[in-house]
Amino acid sequence: MVRKIIYDIGQCNKKICSGQKLIRANKVQMLNNKQRFGGILLSPKGTQTISPLDKCVIDKQGIGLIDCSWKKVDSTDFRLFCGCKNRLLPFLVAANPVNYGKPCQLNCAEALAAGLYICGFADEAHDVVREFNYGNEFFKINYELLSLYKDCHDSAEVIDKQNRYLNDNMRQNL
Repeated sequence: MVRKIIYDIGQCNKKICSGQKLIRANKVQMLNNKQRFGGILLSPKGTQTISPLDKCVIDKQGIGLIDCSWKKVDSTDFRLFCGCKNRLLPFLVAANPVNYGKPCQLNCAEALAAGLYICGFADEAHDVVREFNYGNEFFKINYELLSLYKDCHDSAEVIDKQNRYLNDNMRQNL
């Protein structure tokens, strides 16, 4: 079983936050900002995209994320997490009720599930979103993209597949 952590920086409504629900369900371990984490950290300030190449780090040290509000992301101080192996997620579409259909606006549960799935932990990815009524919908609307990403080798290939997908879909919609 993969270690899964979350840094809660106190910006969300704890009653409806998917990160808090994951903590209450014992799906993730909450760390405070001073606790060090050596695994892959999903962060809006990552410098490269998560890819299957990250699987060995996740296997040994885990995967985590920063629970922050999309509305406050620009004013959030991410310097506390600069020592981590920060990663971005590629283009995906939210299925949660707050941001349904919005690109790149995933909540904590969706982000964690996506990172796990892309890196070859499909069963654990599905387990993360099992608690949420939109969990299956997330995989349904992102099936093609997640399938493309999980078959890539590294971050560069993930970005290449993402860009091809977006370009192809833009052409189809013109």
